[in-house]
Amino acid sequence: MGHSNRRTSAWSALAVVLAVTFSALRPAVAADGLASEREQLAALARQLNLIDRLAEHAGNTAPQERARYHFDYARLHADLQRVRAGLQDYLVPQRAQPRDPVPLAGDYVHRDRADDEEPSP
Repeated sequence: MGHSNRRTSAWSALAVVLAVTFSALRPAVAADGLASEREQLAALARQLNLIDRLAEHAGNTAPQERARYHFDYARLHADLQRVRAGLQDYLVPQRAQPRDPVPLAGDYVHRDRADDEEPSP
């Protein structure tokens, strides 16, 4: 039961950070200019770093036994890295040509069993 509470606590913390992140963002207004957009994107990059650290902590405190479904923290970390790299490329462009976007994985639930049936009691 202790593992469940820690996992729930980590998910709650991650949910709060995500809610604050997305509620704090406001659309860039033309009067604010490019500097304001850059400040907001830099803040978003810092918040992604925080989310990554929270997810790493949640992954380290998750139970080690494999359940039928488990969260793929490595895939989440890779997607966060890609988003962070995209923000960095925009904030500090290194080339004038367009980048080749690669879609995010997005599916963080893995199924360990091949069949779809629930285990028998």
